[in-house]
Amino acid sequence: MDACSRNVESNQTGLHERLDEVVQRHLAHRFLKPYQEHSLAAFKQLEKQVERAGKPLIFDSCCGVGASTAQLAELHPEALVIGMDKSEHRLSRHHAHTPTEGENYLLLRVNLNDLWRLAEEAGWALSHHYLLYPNPWPKSVHLQRRWHGSAVFPSLLALGGQLQLRSNWPLYLQEFARALELAGHGSSLQQINPERPITPFEEKYQASGQPLWRLDSDLGSA
Repeated sequence: MDACSRNVESNQTGLHERLDEVVQRHLAHRFLKPYQEHSLAAFKQLEKQVERAGKPLIFDSCCGVGASTAQLAELHPEALVIGMDKSEHRLSRHHAHTPTEGENYLLLRVNLNDLWRLAEEAGWALSHHYLLYPNPWPKSVHLQRRWHGSAVFPSLLALGGQLQLRSNWPLYLQEFARALELAGHGSSLQQINPERPITPFEEKYQASGQPLWRLDSDLGSA
């Protein structure tokens, strides 16, 4: 692995000054943006696949090329692992498929702002939810593009399960931990040195000598 990854650069030196205000506003007001038609169609198909599988559900959100999805499926053979990303290009680098007998994961190109809300409305309860190296949007002006600063954050919480995030930017996870606290959820944050990197990003950052961080929170049992 070529160790050439740059550290995250940001004009923030601490938690965003408007973090509490933004998170509390989103917790108090439901996200009512209309669903995109392709999101509705994709969710209808996904509902059928989930029903056929009849297994506990795990989301691997922002899964990129799906390497983490395949690894999580090995780690959780009892579950159906759904890897989701907005980029067709990234997903095309992994053989996306519908699980057949003996397989337990699938990959989908989706808008998570729609998919998480649709899953919440359908009453889905996750056993685990992974957010592994999502784009941290490090510029201060982009707070509301970070998942904990977005209007869809309450739907992420409502899906429940064991939540795990990983990042090479600890401030991102510190902000997420504060957002969880505002929503009434505890969390733990620790530095990690994984023996088996779970994503290509993790492998690249580790090879570059960057510290890696993990945030865990129990959002409720499925």
